[in-house]
Amino acid sequence: MAGKRTHVPSGSYQIGEKGDEVLEAFLGTCVGVTLCDPQNDVGGLIHILLPEPAGGATLGKAENYALTGLPMFLERLCENGARKHGLQATLAGGALIGPYSEMDLSLDIGGRTTEIAERILHQEGIRILSSETGGYFSRRLCLDLQTWKSRIEPIHMPDESSRNRDFKRPNPEELGIAIASVRPIIQIALKVIRMIQDGGWGAQDLAEEIKQDQVISARLLRMCNSAFFYTGDKIDSIDRALVFLGEKQLLKMILSATLKDFFASELKGYSLSKGGLFNHAFGTAVLCKKLAELTGKVPDDLAYTAGLLHDIGKVVLDQYMDTAYSLFYRRTQVEAEELIHVERELFGIDHAGSGGRLAEQWSFPECLIEAISHHHYPERASSESSELTHLVYFADLLMSRFMVGQELEQMNTDSIVARLKRIGLTLQDIPSLIERIPLELFTLPNTGLE
Repeated sequence: MAGKRTHVPSGSYQIGEKGDEVLEAFLGTCVGVTLCDPQNDVGGLIHILLPEPAGGATLGKAENYALTGLPMFLERLCENGARKHGLQATLAGGALIGPYSEMDLSLDIGGRTTEIAERILHQEGIRILSSETGGYFSRRLCLDLQTWKSRIEPIHMPDESSRNRDFKRPNPEELGIAIASVRPIIQIALKVIRMIQDGGWGAQDLAEEIKQDQVISARLLRMCNSAFFYTGDKIDSIDRALVFLGEKQLLKMILSATLKDFFASELKGYSLSKGGLFNHAFGTAVLCKKLAELTGKVPDDLAYTAGLLHDIGKVVLDQYMDTAYSLFYRRTQVEAEELIHVERELFGIDHAGSGGRLAEQWSFPECLIEAISHHHYPERASSESSELTHLVYFADLLMSRFMVGQELEQMNTDSIVARLKRIGLTLQDIPSLIERIPLELFTLPNTGLE
C-alpha cells in the first residue's frame, strides 16, 4: 500500500474520502474495524479499546468502546456520504497477547470486543469481507483510501533473509564490557533521581542548572507546551514552568527530557517504531504514576521514575538485537514466548538483569535497582521494594497489551491474581484501570519530545 500513512490511535476513528492516504492501526488486545463504501468513495477506520464501559459508567470517550463507538463511527460515515448497506467491513485484533493467563481467559477483553463489533455489524446489515481476530500475536490493520482495500498483516514483520545471518551469542566477558561501556545518563538526571528518592526539594537550584543547557531547556519548554502537558497558559521560561507546574511535576519532566537521548530512536533492535523504546518507557512512567495515585502504595513521583527507567537494560542488549531480530520477532510476537526467556537463551542475560547491573553501576537507590531487575517477576523483589516493583510490572503489562507497535515485548501473567492483590487490586479492576489510561498516551509522540 502506497501513500501517506495516518496512524489511528486507540479510542478514536478516522474518516476519509478517496485519496493517496493509508489509515492504519496497531492492534494487540484492541480491535480495529474498517468500513468503506467504494461506490460513494468514503471510508474509515476505528480503533476500539474495550467492549463496553466497566460497570456501565463511561469514564472515557464513547469511541473507546465497541458498544458506543462503532454506532457513532457508522453514523459519522453516513453523514459523510456513505450508504449503510453499501458499506464493507474488515475486522482485526482482539488477540490474547501471550503468554496468556487466568486474567486473559477470565476477562477475554479482545474476544468480547470482537463479539460486540460483529453483532452490531450484523444487526446493521453490513457485510464483513475479512476478519482475523483472536490468536496470540499483534497485527496491523490498514485501509487504502485510493483503492478501498483493507489489509491485515503482522506488525513490522522482519525480512528473514536479511537478518539473523550473522548472529553470534555474546560471552559473559563481552556482556560485561558492553554494560560498563554504556554512556552514563547525564548528571542532571542523576540529581533528579536522588532528589525524588530523598524527598529533599531544591527545584529552584535545579532550574538554574537547566537554564545553562540550551538543548534541554528547549526540549523541556516544548514538552511543557505540548498537548500532553498543556496547562492552558503559555510557558516560555524555566522559571515560569516551575511556577505553573510545581516542583514535583517539573522534576519528572526534567527527568523525561534528559533521558530521551539515552534510548535509541532508530527503527532497529527492540524498537518497532521510531522512538519506540523511549515512548514505551515514557508511557510506562505515566501509567506507574496513575497506579500509584489510585492505590496510594508508593509516592507517585518515585513510581514515575521507576517506570521511566525500567527498560534501561535494553540499551545494553540493543546492539546484539539487529542480527537476531527476526528470531526474536518470531518467538515473541508469533509464538508468544516471554521476551526475557528468549533473551536469556540467546544472550545469556535478559534486559532486566542487564538493567539492574547498570543501575548498580550508576549508584541508583536500592528500590529502583530492584524495580528494574525484577519488573517481569515482581514477587522476587524485597519486601521494601515489592509494591513499587509490582506497580512497574502492571504498567508495563498494560503498555504491552494495549499500546502495541512500540517495541519488542512479551510479558508473563503468571500469578496475576496474587500480583494484583499485592497492590490491593483484583481481576475485576482491570477494565476500569484500562479506562484510566490517559488518552494522550495513545497519540505519542505528542509529548513534545520528538
